Amino acid sequence: MKDVLLIAAFALGGAVCAGLAGAVVLRLVRRRSVAVSLTVVAAVTVTAMLAGTLAVAQAMFLSAHDLWVVTVVAAMAALVSLCTAVVLGRWVVARSRALARAARDFGDGGSFSAPDGAATAELAALTRELAATSARLDASRRRERSLEASRRELVAWISHDLRTPLAGLRAMAEALEDGVAADPARYHRRIRTDVERLTAMVTDLFELSRIHAGTLPLSPSRMSVYDLVGDALSGADPLAREHGVRLVGEDVAAVPVEVDGKEMTRVLANLLVNAIHHTPADGTIAVAAERRDGAVVVSVTDGCGGIPDEDLPRVFDTGWRGTEARTPPAGAGLGLAIVRGIVEAHAGSAEVRNVPGGCRFEVTLPAAAG
Repeated sequence: MKDVLLIAAFALGGAVCAGLAGAVVLRLVRRRSVAVSLTVVAAVTVTAMLAGTLAVAQAMFLSAHDLWVVTVVAAMAALVSLCTAVVLGRWVVARSRALARAARDFGDGGSFSAPDGAATAELAALTRELAATSARLDASRRRERSLEASRRELVAWISHDLRTPLAGLRAMAEALEDGVAADPARYHRRIRTDVERLTAMVTDLFELSRIHAGTLPLSPSRMSVYDLVGDALSGADPLAREHGVRLVGEDVAAVPVEVDGKEMTRVLANLLVNAIHHTPADGTIAVAAERRDGAVVVSVTDGCGGIPDEDLPRVFDTGWRGTEARTPPAGAGLGLAIVRGIVEAHAGSAEVRNVPGGCRFEVTLPAAAG
């Protein structure tokens, strides 16, 4: 028993020395290829066994013949281990380099395409993460391009919408100044109307800028959707009568929500004004509200005849108008963008889809607890 303990002690001592030497070498080559590290690990394994054997032989526990046999066996094991480590290391390095090239491609503006062939569990997990990151980056690029296009369209349309009334204001001001205005009172009324329209446009731009900056102040309070819809219908009724359009709000449930009443009233007013301007005379606009899957859905259905399918995804984009504008005359295409911004600030969503004879705008809001 004593001899066994001594042999174990000498073998452990030799193996520990080899292991410490291997740890030092691994630290020195830690910035090198993984193939070098694998080779070092294989060499340490064989060296540890050989060091333990030599330590035991030095203590005279092994004969010269036995020592020679063990040394030859260790040498063969070392040769096979080193070759295996080199092959495995080269395979891992090749896979890593292929993965790096694929990652470089999507970093330069392309999309990530996983290299062919099998991979270790770690490299496979890294490949999946890179693929997911590439998909998110691609979606971000598409959103950025869409936003940039919207900004360019908005600048062009705003410039046009400002230029026309400003030119008219200048002409009327010069006519009044020169005393050549045949009806000064009519000119004054026209100037006031144009100034109010420009003021509303600037207000919309300011509101949209706060929405995009995430600084829109909200003061939520608990209220009934029935009251919100009722106030919006009352406010839009004069405009609807002027256009010969009927407003119907019979299917409105008294569901509680926690929202900023002023902002949500603006949302419903924008939707109703859009619907009124695009529904022909003698048409009907129906407003409904219901609880659906733990949320409150408010819908405005008009008789506009529908929106082209290719335009539906862009209806809520900033500055978008389409072939037939979804905004009032001389509008800047901001009304529906403001609708979506306010609704999303309330943790809700705004959608639009075509229905027979027109389209339906739906605003989904979280239902109030209790």
